Amino acid sequence: MKYQLQAVVHGRVQGVSFRHYTMMQARNLGLTGWVRNEPDGTVRTVAEGEKDKLDTFLDWLHIGPPAAQVTRVEANWYPATDEFVDFDVRYGHG
Repeated sequence: MKYQLQAVVHGRVQGVSFRHYTMMQARNLGLTGWVRNEPDGTVRTVAEGEKDKLDTFLDWLHIGPPAAQVTRVEANWYPATDEFVDFDVRYGHG
């Protein structure tokens, strides 16, 4: 069964290649969805896939890439929508 994870990552997560590393991590796990910077300095991501792979992804979000300093991750779970084909970086907001 597939799920959707929506997460907001807080801390020093912009300007440290967080989006790129997140995209690579998600693709390596076979997840679909997106990641983007938010105006408030957080990074938001939506990922879909198998629960165990999403759990691994969420664990990684709590650490992030080497230059990041993650202080908190807000995570919410939903049923998968199957609306995504790949996992990409999104630019802009909304």
